[in-house]
Parts: sequence; C-alpha cells; structure tokens
Amino acid sequence: MREVDVNKLKLRKAHVDDIDIAYKTFGKGYPIVLIMGFSGTMDMWEPRVLRALSSHYKVIVFDSRGIGESTATSKKFSIELFADDTAGLLDALGIERAHILGWSMGTNIAQELALRHPDKVDKLILYAADPGGKECVQPESPLKTVTDTSGTLHDREERVVKVLFPEEWRKKHPDVREYFPFPKERSSVDNVNRQAQAMNEWAGSYSRLGQIKCPTLLITGTEDVIPPPINSFIMGEKIPGAWVIQIKGGGHGLMYQYPEGFSRAILTFLESEND
Repeated sequence: MREVDVNKLKLRKAHVDDIDIAYKTFGKGYPIVLIMGFSGTMDMWEPRVLRALSSHYKVIVFDSRGIGESTATSKKFSIELFADDTAGLLDALGIERAHILGWSMGTNIAQELALRHPDKVDKLILYAADPGGKECVQPESPLKTVTDTSGTLHDREERVVKVLFPEEWRKKHPDVREYFPFPKERSSVDNVNRQAQAMNEWAGSYSRLGQIKCPTLLITGTEDVIPPPINSFIMGEKIPGAWVIQIKGGGHGLMYQYPEGFSRAILTFLESEND
C-alpha cells in the first residue's frame, strides 16, 4: 500500500458550533481521529504512519480552530473548547465513538475530550503527552522555542527542528525536509498566538486522570524535551490500566524518526483486548 499524501486528498468542511472545521478522511473500518499539536496542520502527519493506520481503520485528520483551513471567531481559545470542537466534528460526521490519537498539545485536547465526552472515546493514544498545570515537568526553554512566532518562517523552522529532533539524529539526518513536513504558512500569527495562550492557560488534567476509564496508551521518546518522557510515566500511574511505551532515541518528532516502530506500537495497542 502506498504512503498517504494528505495534500492530494479531497478537503471537506463541517460546520461545528460557530466555525467550519476542515478535515479529510481515508481508509475503511472503525474510525480513528488524529489531533495535531501546537500550530500544526493536518498535512503534517507522517505519511507512513497514515498508511499503516489507514490499512486497518478509517482515519480522520483535521485542522484545529483557526489553524490551516479551519475558521475561527472572536471566541476565546481554550483546550476545553478545542475538545468540544472535536466532539462536534464527530457529531457532524455521524460518528458516535472513535479511537483518538493526539500529539503534543493534541494530547491535552484528547485528554479533555476523554474527560468531557467519555462516551465518544473508545481507545485513547497520547503521543508526547503532559498533564498540564503545575504537575507538568517542562523545561521552560524548549517550550518557548516552539511557541515563539517571531522572525521569518525559515527562522521558526530552524528553531523548531532543534527541539523536535535529538542532536545525534540531526547529525546523521541533516536534510530535515526529507522526513519532516514543515507547516505551511496558512495560519495567522494571531491565531497561533491565541492557541499558545490556550495551551499556557490550561489548568491541566492531573487531578482528573483517574477519571479516564477508556484503554489508554502513552507513547514517548527517550530524548523528547517538549515534554520530557517522565510526564508519560507520571500520567501512566494515574490512568487506570494505561500502557506506557518509550522508544529509544526518539525525540518529540519520533513518528518521523521511527514511523514503523511507532505505528506498530499503536496498532498492537488498538488490536489488543484491553477493555
């Protein structure tokens, strides 16, 4: 089966609450919804990961409120609002229940989705997760690097690459564009900053993690700096029956580094009987 090029798939839009959410679907079977991280668009998911998932499931990718092709209003951005948007997208698509995969800030949204709309979440996959709030273990510098919108697009790309991929990996794979799809400049800086504010203002989930009853996988890289892998272990102790998988040498962008191992871990979890 060929890699999935999201750019070549038909763009669709669903009206949800006060906005139009841009999304794409591919594959057949039980639905799995992918929630992108901070400022990312739906075309940034790793093609080999999408190929692996879509060979077993119906995959739904989308742009968050105000990002990429999705619209926004003056309504204040929040992680809770993003979770409600995701629930609204499922309703608009006639999907009662789905597996959910979130990356980075997308895991914050996925956690709130599982807590606010538990009947909509079958299995939960949290890739590079943190619980937010004061319990989050997060060095200040890498996070500031990711949320810094100053300079040109090239300046931002250079900064982000240094925190997404471990130094040793970058030395061995210097041509980043061969494996990492930089976000296209389709989102306004204002909306990206509003998203950053929502992330920073999220009170976190730590005290509520025990309320997540669906089967949950936390997957992280040993070299991730945003957030460090200790966060996945902290969360794994609080979520009943959670799996925690750590991939050696993986950074925040581990799905681009090790797409086969990443996909295999997710499919093993999804196909297991861990209800």
